[in-house]
Amino acid sequence: MPIQLPKSFEKSDEKLRDIDEELTPQEIVAELDKYIIGQKAAKKAVAIALRNRYRRRRVPSELADEIAPKNILMIGPTGVGKTEISRRLAKLTASPFLKIEASKFTEVGYVGRDVESIVRDLVRMGVDMVKQEKMEEVQEKAVANVEEKLLDLLLPPLRRRDNSVSEEEYQRFNETREKLRKQLRDGALEERMVEIEVKERMAPPFEIFSNQGVEEIGIQIQEILPGFLGGKAKKRKMKILEAREFLIDEEQRRLIDMDQVARLAIERVEHSGMVFLDEMDKIAGRESGHGPEVSREGVQRDLLPIVEGTTVNTRYGLVKTDHVLFIGAGAFNVAKPADLIPELQGRFPIRVELTSLNKEDFVRILTEPENALIKQYIALLETEDVRVEFTPDAIDEIAQIAEEVNRDSEDIGARRLHTVMEKVMEEISFKAPNVKLKNIVIDKKYVQGQLKEIMKDQDLRRFIL
Repeated sequence: MPIQLPKSFEKSDEKLRDIDEELTPQEIVAELDKYIIGQKAAKKAVAIALRNRYRRRRVPSELADEIAPKNILMIGPTGVGKTEISRRLAKLTASPFLKIEASKFTEVGYVGRDVESIVRDLVRMGVDMVKQEKMEEVQEKAVANVEEKLLDLLLPPLRRRDNSVSEEEYQRFNETREKLRKQLRDGALEERMVEIEVKERMAPPFEIFSNQGVEEIGIQIQEILPGFLGGKAKKRKMKILEAREFLIDEEQRRLIDMDQVARLAIERVEHSGMVFLDEMDKIAGRESGHGPEVSREGVQRDLLPIVEGTTVNTRYGLVKTDHVLFIGAGAFNVAKPADLIPELQGRFPIRVELTSLNKEDFVRILTEPENALIKQYIALLETEDVRVEFTPDAIDEIAQIAEEVNRDSEDIGARRLHTVMEKVMEEISFKAPNVKLKNIVIDKKYVQGQLKEIMKDQDLRRFIL
């Protein structure tokens, strides 16, 4: 589902439209409600941020450059929907989206990963998205071209040294070709062997460390020396069924202008890119002159230019981050947002607190969303012709147990439901292929029976649930 782009972008690709042109903030929240229970404040904040991007693209260009995105900081325990909100929002708008843990930048000594790799990864995703869209656009043309190529392989064109081909021969040739075309379209020739020219797949790019961070150089070398990392052409025999897929993929790549793809991807990243910075609380801390705190503050200062707006040199060109939306998240149960350096705090003006989940929330999570856990287990077991039904009291009991375990041990939010549900369904999932009873009703008694021993033993519960 493509997105609206700046005017310069629209001229080059008029088909692209923006979902948020149609969705109001209320409708965006309604879409998020299909997958995430509760957390109205967080949904409202991201819906407004998304709509503001649409609004910014419609103000005069000289003012639009001055309107900075209002970055959001989500504060709340794990498993309450922080990541899911951002991920669903990105899917909703088909925006280039990157999720990365802020603590990644502290893993290696005091340096860690280069923060500019965030932008490089985001651009790579943008290129993949635009490339996929362009491939879909040329799909029809590629299929038609490949059909002609396959016919040429099955019936090579008439060639004579003196170019003398009689009208009768030419007509006979065309009739045979059309018969083959019909057989090809009807699928009658799928098992026929043909010989095609195949380029060897390029070896994975390798990395070097430079003053701009870690760079992949495999593709650049491949462009300069085609045979250095693979890419040599060789003949291969394969069935038409396999050859068609291979040739369509190759033809689509040939029809795509990668320079245009790169340019469109950069514009999309600059105006619609989203970065989800998880574990922000892990880098919150001030310098005390010793220990890991030095590293944490250093990471904050490295992130600051990216969040404020800077220009990053990537494989596809220079990318500005001035209008990339950053969504920070963290539990902040030890550190507080105030422990971040003031400059970084100022770059996350919108703060939303996500609440812990209770039993009622768990019941809704199990049943309401389109990807609800219970719906997933029912669908999985239906593949084995086993029909499972959960009674309301069974769902209530699962939610109650999840709430109790979260309260008595670590609160991991909705992720606790995965643990409890897996234990409840363990026996059925194990025996499903051979079970004789194809209609199974799971009630409160069954749930208690599966979890009784674990719930009694506190130590066992700590390790298993």
